Amino acid sequence: MKGKVCVFGSFNLDVVAVMNRFPMPGESLTAHTSMMGPGGKGANQATAALRAGARVHYIGKIGNDDFGMFARRHLEKTGFDAITLFTCKEKPTGNALIYVAGDDAENMISVYPGANTTVTAAEVTRCQPTVAAADILLVQLENNLSAIQRMIDNARAGGTFVIMNPAPWQKVTDALLAKVDLLTPNSTEAMQLTGVKVTDFASAQQAAEKLHRKGARQVIITLGVSGALLSVAEQPPLRIPLFPAQPLDTTGAGDAFNGALAARLASGDELPQAALFASAYASLCVERSGAAHSMPSYAEALARLQAYPECVPEALGELVEVVRLLARSP
Repeated sequence: MKGKVCVFGSFNLDVVAVMNRFPMPGESLTAHTSMMGPGGKGANQATAALRAGARVHYIGKIGNDDFGMFARRHLEKTGFDAITLFTCKEKPTGNALIYVAGDDAENMISVYPGANTTVTAAEVTRCQPTVAAADILLVQLENNLSAIQRMIDNARAGGTFVIMNPAPWQKVTDALLAKVDLLTPNSTEAMQLTGVKVTDFASAQQAAEKLHRKGARQVIITLGVSGALLSVAEQPPLRIPLFPAQPLDTTGAGDAFNGALAARLASGDELPQAALFASAYASLCVERSGAAHSMPSYAEALARLQAYPECVPEALGELVEVVRLLARSP
């Protein structure tokens, strides 16, 4: 049975340039290709959750401009169960400039949030029934913090499980972290939250322990090519493996992971199993160009799990045998 995921987050228009390397300050380089399309962490994660099998209600805010018209047309044809899209007259639709470079397809991103940071208290209140009806509320930090805090408060009042992906980083209080059921920073964001330089599994474990002391009960720190660390307070940490992939564009990999994670938790999976599925899902995303257009399907992620049963940690118990059975299926 499909679970219900409510995603409150940004919509941005993305402009992407693919290059051999990143330019140095003051340098002009010629890009191999460029493209323009839908993006924003909120919209990307909502699309990933949908493609990973969830019923999704997306909540966002756009400007009263051409980019906003583009956003509305795109979101209406994506296939969400429902969309709540507020409009700002004072600020334009958010946009992002993205460089993708090198053999590992790493990216550098500059974001102008625009209308995303103008969500009002009254608009949050209008969304309260939607949030309460969801199994999962998924938020990021690309909106104004006041609105994010109110959304989380509404979720807690309604008994909805809250996932916060703290990206792009902005300073949050320990009190807010304590209201979040699952925190999903990458290595950079974990460092910004804790002051611990995260370079490997051991340092990620130190950062996770500090986040637990700040109030975060469950933490997943994504570590790029090193996979991810899953840490639950007062329990041994678990390494979530990276699935083999041929990266073309890493833009949106974190969004793919978070959206798929939310979808599987909403469907009733336990956290380790959901994280493993999300890792397989994200490995497919990086093999395609363009964040919003690169989100794979549930079936594709399941096939990636089937193809690499050796990536499933023995610590996940029953799931090991499930994946082995799937791998032997015709």
